[in-house]
Amino acid sequence: MSTPARGRYESLDPQRIIETVERLALRIEERFPGSGLAAVCRHLLSVARQIHERSEWVARPVWGLRIGATLIIAAVVAGTIAAPLVLRPPDQAMDLLEFVQILESAINDVILIGAALFFLVSLETRIKRGRALAALHELRALAHIIDMHQLTKDPERIEFADRTTASSPTMAMSSFELNRYLDYATEMLSLTGKLAAMLVERFNDGVVTAAAGELESLTTGLSRKIWQKIMILNAIEDAKLPGAKGQKH
Repeated sequence: MSTPARGRYESLDPQRIIETVERLALRIEERFPGSGLAAVCRHLLSVARQIHERSEWVARPVWGLRIGATLIIAAVVAGTIAAPLVLRPPDQAMDLLEFVQILESAINDVILIGAALFFLVSLETRIKRGRALAALHELRALAHIIDMHQLTKDPERIEFADRTTASSPTMAMSSFELNRYLDYATEMLSLTGKLAAMLVERFNDGVVTAAAGELESLTTGLSRKIWQKIMILNAIEDAKLPGAKGQKH
C-alpha cells in the first residue's frame, strides 16, 4: 500500500520560510538601517538557505555509502559462512579446556563482527545526524545572539530616562520604534525555531528531534521574555492616554 502524498498544509514549505526571513530582513533594514539586528537577520537568511540545502541532503540516500557498506557486509557474511566449511576438524579429540577456549574465541569474533556490521549499517545515519546537529548548534547560537541584541532594550528606560547613569546603555528609540524592534526580535526567534522544525521534518532521527525540541523551547522562552517587555511598553503608553489617570488598572 503506497503512502499518501503529504498535503500542502501538512508540512513546512522551505521556500516560504526563506521568503519570510528575506522579507523580515528587508523590513528591519528599512526601519533600522545599518543596525546590528538587521545584520543578524541577514545572517539568519544565509543560514536558512544553508539549512534548506542540508535538509534536502539528509533526506536523500547516500548511495555510495550504502553500496560500499552492502558490499563489505556481504563479504564479511560470506567469509563467516565459508570459514567452517574450509577449516579442517582436528585429528584428535578436544578436551574440555580446548573446547572452551575455541568457543570463547568464536563468541568474541561474533561480537566483533556484529559491532562492525552495526557500524557499517548506521554509518550513513550518524553522518547525517552529525551534520543536522551542527546546523542546530548554529541556530542555537544565533538565537542567543538575537537575545543579546534586545537585552538592553528596557522599556522602562523610556519612561525614566532622567534616571540613567553614565554607564547606562544609550536609548535613542521612540516608544514606537522600540515596540517594532522587540517585535522583530520575536519574529526572528520564531523563524529560528521553524528552521529547526524544517530540518527535523526531513530527517526523522531521535537525537536530532530531541535537539530541535530543546531549541524550540529555548526560542519560545526567549520570545516570552521579549513579550513581557512589549506588554510593559504598551502599559506605559496606555497610561499616557487622556483619562488614563482616572482608570483603575
